[in-house]
Amino acid sequence: MRRAAAALALTLALLAPAATLAAAPRASLVDIEDEVMCVTCKIPLNIAEGPQPNRERELIRGLIDRGRTKAQIKAALVAEYGPNVLALPESDGVGLTAYAVPLALLALLAAGLALLLPRWRRRAPAGPAPGSAAGPPLSSAEARRLDDDLARYGG
Repeated sequence: MRRAAAALALTLALLAPAATLAAAPRASLVDIEDEVMCVTCKIPLNIAEGPQPNRERELIRGLIDRGRTKAQIKAALVAEYGPNVLALPESDGVGLTAYAVPLALLALLAAGLALLLPRWRRRAPAGPAPGSAAGPPLSSAEARRLDDDLARYGG
């Protein structure tokens, strides 16, 4: 009985690291680069070139080699460079405004169009429809002048 319990404990001890690795996928530089910014260039790290982006990449590679998760690497970058290193705004406070304001403006635009479009479509056109021959009638003098001009210019 003791041997079975010891074997079970040994098996669980050996499987525990594998379970934690399966629970948290391994972070990769490519996965993180597009979510962080170069703090000097103010552009995403995956397209930034120069000494500062290379230092940030080296820090990320070192953290990946130490087995850190994506969230832990991002937290380390924020601790090192400040919150401006993250490409996406935070999901609370001022960062929430970055998401909420465009959505609110889009909803306001849609509501305005929904209210105004039917009114614009009901409004009668101001003049004759394009391509129609409706207009004020020509006087006999204007009709003669038009006929003369057409005859003169070969029409």
